Amino acid sequence: MSDKQESNRPTHAIYVIHGEGKKERWTRIGAAWQHKDKQGFSLSFEAYPAGNGRVTLRVPTEKDAAETQPGNGGQ
Repeated sequence: MSDKQESNRPTHAIYVIHGEGKKERWTRIGAAWQHKDKQGFSLSFEAYPAGNGRVTLRVPTEKDAAETQPGNGGQ
């Protein structure tokens, strides 16, 4: 894989979290790319949070990366 393709991968996944503790439910709603100067992020939302959920950015896991590969329909 080229450096160009690697740099197009999101640096973070965006989740909305509903509930607390053991009843927390995390739903991925988008992706984020850290700016080259590391002073901010570009965000792309597939859905927008509603209600009283919390939004968090996380470094993607290997599972997240596999789910967002082109051609797999997000599965």
